[in-house]
Parts: sequence; C-alpha cells; structure tokens
Amino acid sequence: MYEQEREELVEILKQKEITDERVLNAFSKVERHLFVPGVMKHHSYKDVALPIGYEQTISQPYTVAFMTQSLKTKPGDKVLEIGTGSGYQAAILLAMGVKVFSIERNHDIYQRTQKLFDKLGLRAALRFGDGTIGWEEYAPYNGIIVTAGAPSVPKRLIKQLAVGGRMVIPIGGRKIQTMKVITKISEDELKTEEIPNFTFVPLIGKEGWKEE
Repeated sequence: MYEQEREELVEILKQKEITDERVLNAFSKVERHLFVPGVMKHHSYKDVALPIGYEQTISQPYTVAFMTQSLKTKPGDKVLEIGTGSGYQAAILLAMGVKVFSIERNHDIYQRTQKLFDKLGLRAALRFGDGTIGWEEYAPYNGIIVTAGAPSVPKRLIKQLAVGGRMVIPIGGRKIQTMKVITKISEDELKTEEIPNFTFVPLIGKEGWKEE
C-alpha cells in the first residue's frame, strides 16, 4: 500500500539534496501513513508537516530527512530523540539500524505512540518526561536529535553527547528557528554548523521554553 507514493517522496527528497542512500532507503521502507491520524492519511506522502493533535505535528518529510542525514549515524549507534511525537522520526532511525531512545512530554501522545510501536513491532526505548534534561541512564549518545525549537542549546544534552557525536537541534524564537548541527570535538570543544529558516513547535521543559 502506498508504495508508489513512497517512491515519489524519495524522488522529491533527492531533488532537495538528500543524498545519503541509507536515509533514502529508510524513507522508501517506512510507511508514513501509519503515523498520521485517519483524516489526514491521504496527505501522508506529501512533503508537508501534518497535525497529530495536542497542537503537535508530524514533521515535513524533508525536515526529517535533513536532520537524519545531518546526524551521520552508523548502524548500532545510540541516538537520543527529544520529542517522540508520532514516532515517524524514530521509525526512520530504526530502519537505519540505529538504537533509539526517545522522550515525549505529552502523556497522551507517549501512550499512543508506545501502543503503535508495540503493534508494529518497533523496538525503541520510549520514555514519558522532560526531554530537555535528556536520559542520563543510557548516555553517552552518538547522536541527539531534537524535534522541537529551543531558545538555546540545553547544557544537559551536550553533556550526554559522546565525543565525536552530533546533535541536530533547531534554536531560535517560538515561531522560526535556525537548525544547528553541533559536533562534539572534545569535552570542551564544539563545532557548530547553522542552516536558517526552520519551523518547529516550541521545546517545553526545564532547559527549554516555559509553558504559556
């Protein structure tokens, strides 16, 4: 089901300079429609963000692909995801052979996605809680991916990133952010690349935005 639509989406991603074959392969395999609410299913393979309830969205496929490509993971790497949401980003990483640890702050979304993962046989470690303070128990991580916009880079997440690891995080205001790709060169040195004009829901938590 939807095989042709998935292949068309992969072609769109290629045109937008997604070149990592492992990322493209994951997008051709993972069925995005399974992560999209019923009324929106017919839009599943359009390159747009879609609402999933509770003022949250499933990110635009290009954004998911861009962030995943920027992580530069290898099979077996440990990746911490902040903001499980629909579970689509985690499913893409799992399809690439990555070990996924993911935190969601909305309890209803967390339960819904946990049930979906159980049903689909997707093996990720999911946790309900404040993602801005990370998940110290399983640190350090080879990659950290933050799927909500933060006012600044959470210090605890940097601490939980392995040396040589990469964090991809949107930083800026509540409406528009700059994507930062941070490489941890050593415990004291970070290298940061910046790509402007991304839009995410706000990252709420101790080291993020306060609830309005």
